[in-house]
Amino acid sequence: MSLPKYEILIGGKWRAAASGETFETDNPYTGEPWALIPRCGAADAEAAVEAASEAFETGPWAGTNASQRGALLRRLGDLLAENAEALAQTEVRDNGKLIAEMLAQTRYLPQWYYYYGGLADKIEGGVIPTDKAGVFNYTRWEPLGVCVAIVPWNSPLLILAWKLAPALAAGNTIVVKPSEFTSVSALEFGRLIEKAGFPPGVVNIVTGFGGEIGAALVEHPKVAKIAFTGGEMSGARVYESAARGLKHVTLELGGKSPNIVFDDAILEDAVKGAISGIFAATGQTCIAGSRLLVQKSIHNEFVDKLVAFARTAKMGDPSLFETQVGPVTTPPQYRKILDYIAIGKSEGADIVLGGKPADKEKFGGGRFIEPTIFTGVGNRMRIAQEEIFGPVLSVIPFADEEEAVRVANDTIYGLAAGVWTQSIRRAVLMAERLKAGTVWVNTYRAVSFTSPFGGYKRSGIGRENGADAIYEYLQQKSVWISTATEVPNPFVLR
Repeated sequence: MSLPKYEILIGGKWRAAASGETFETDNPYTGEPWALIPRCGAADAEAAVEAASEAFETGPWAGTNASQRGALLRRLGDLLAENAEALAQTEVRDNGKLIAEMLAQTRYLPQWYYYYGGLADKIEGGVIPTDKAGVFNYTRWEPLGVCVAIVPWNSPLLILAWKLAPALAAGNTIVVKPSEFTSVSALEFGRLIEKAGFPPGVVNIVTGFGGEIGAALVEHPKVAKIAFTGGEMSGARVYESAARGLKHVTLELGGKSPNIVFDDAILEDAVKGAISGIFAATGQTCIAGSRLLVQKSIHNEFVDKLVAFARTAKMGDPSLFETQVGPVTTPPQYRKILDYIAIGKSEGADIVLGGKPADKEKFGGGRFIEPTIFTGVGNRMRIAQEEIFGPVLSVIPFADEEEAVRVANDTIYGLAAGVWTQSIRRAVLMAERLKAGTVWVNTYRAVSFTSPFGGYKRSGIGRENGADAIYEYLQQKSVWISTATEVPNPFVLR
């Protein structure tokens, strides 16, 4: 049976890659290929950036005002709402995440386009009461130009919205490069871009591998900004390349987030929070609470409750609503997770749950790994310091608040943290002292289009979501107009 063959979107036209080459994308649940994706290279990067540049400089988009941009974004939000179920099914098939989660995401997606659509004509400059006589000084905000959005495989459309909505609201044009493992949903989304009425070249979608198409996009001289979400090493390469061209960047990178349980917490709630932090999304999320810090006085009781609850998690077909743990999305990630489980064993940590691949015959032939919990973990172990990006939890005991803060912050990352306590004093103080871009108290994995998201330390640069995120896609200009009746001394700085 022949596989469906997709095309890329450049300058408002659907086409094959310049080389004519394709590659297969597979279904993580079955491990079988199900579609052919264009394998783009430097020629496609050149065409996409040129189309975006032309649309920005001279096309209809260049004459579109902020209110009109907002109307287009809101129309796109409506189309997303109408197509949420079909897009969720595509995401499940391509990345193996649960239909319950992906449908919740696709139904929530329109809010980003409504929010930034409403914000588009609310970006205002200001009149400055300067100390200079005889001049009128004001500021204005202007778009950067051509932006590149590089999107990971774990939540493709959601993370794309975090970049695309503010970029378009600000007046930029964009080239989207989805992960080679999960390209289909972005290409399907491109149909909605057309239907919403965006002019040709405003949004371009190209597919392929980072070293081929991704690098060419980042290095292109007409690209003004790169918004990247992905692993730390790839992010560092993007940052280095962008620096050579003095480009703007937003980087959302890895995490090794602490989820901290104090002895005054409601244990049943904290158990659910720990499960949500690591086994939801099969642990394939940058905000995974992969380091569970538990106060020593409740450590054994809490671990017993945690293991008992985790044993009830139902693995299986991600397209079924009753499934709670799905497959690992990519073959390299599957091997990486198993390698880290072996590392944890070699470091002397104790496995109290899981620790091996699930039975392939029982679970559709795909890439399943049992939810795994390590105890006896020291914070200097590799499984406690390095991002695994899978269903592997390291439990670390602590004595008091001081030790909890010290251990929690003792990592190169700083994306998120969780705190479980009934003490308002402790909640406020922990939120102040934890070095993370997001701190959740008595909850975990909550995100919103209204609230900024990003990392401290090696977890990234810049912020996505919230009103201020649009300024990541704008640049400020200061305008001086003389009201003097004659030009003063031209040899003296005014």
